[in-house]
Amino acid sequence: MIEEKNKREIVKICHKIYDKGFVTATDGNVSVRLDGDRIMTTPSGLSKGDVTEESLIVTDMEGKKIAGEGKPSSEIRMHLQAYKDRPDIRAVIHAHPPISTAFSIAGLKMAQCVLPEVVLTMGSIPTTEYATPTTAEGPEVIKPYIKEYDAMILDRHGTLTVGETLQKAFEKLEKIEHCAHITLMARQLGRVSTLSPDQVEKLISLREKLGIKVKRGGCSNCGACLGSVSETNAPFNIEIYLELSPKKFGEYKKKCLREFSTMREKFLTFYN
Repeated sequence: MIEEKNKREIVKICHKIYDKGFVTATDGNVSVRLDGDRIMTTPSGLSKGDVTEESLIVTDMEGKKIAGEGKPSSEIRMHLQAYKDRPDIRAVIHAHPPISTAFSIAGLKMAQCVLPEVVLTMGSIPTTEYATPTTAEGPEVIKPYIKEYDAMILDRHGTLTVGETLQKAFEKLEKIEHCAHITLMARQLGRVSTLSPDQVEKLISLREKLGIKVKRGGCSNCGACLGSVSETNAPFNIEIYLELSPKKFGEYKKKCLREFSTMREKFLTFYN
């Protein structure tokens, strides 16, 4: 009965992440911990929109298949690392939400001090180092974070979220992409206005009163507030940078001119 329930749950979440565009084609993987020795997971090479109860497989904690017709995903190593380091979790989702992934490609960290609900329920959202997909590098890059964070962005490779239930892991994935979308729109409109330290502290206190368990919080030095020109790779925005001191503005102007000159040289080299 327990395994049947887990099968239904995995299929439901797989279809959700596919329908929401958090994965495409055969991207991503979903798993649940059945007990201390086994996990149930999606197979390699199957679209999450096509996952059925019959397609799911069971492996041991070393990734060796115990039951099922398909073969385990090569990304199962990340799931196994998460379960080994976090005995409190029961579910792991690896997805490729486009905006969150784009943040890592642009070299931007995800702000945790923009939306009050993110501060309340998640704390910081770190970005891992880059790892070659499907290799043993995957579990290595999550090791510095997985014990302290329930959600993280994998550099150029989507997200990893964990939870006591599969639904909670999914909600964290959804919240990451929602936060990324709002932050992107705020950047396009102008300066990202962040919560003040006092406002963040109040939210952390409220979080404790409500009994919401969050591994980490506080400033993650994401640079989203654009307090220093050296902390952001954001496109030049005159409305934002006129607010900087003349010295800061001058430094940023020089940086933009250097980057433009480099791009021009590359362009001319390519077409000559």
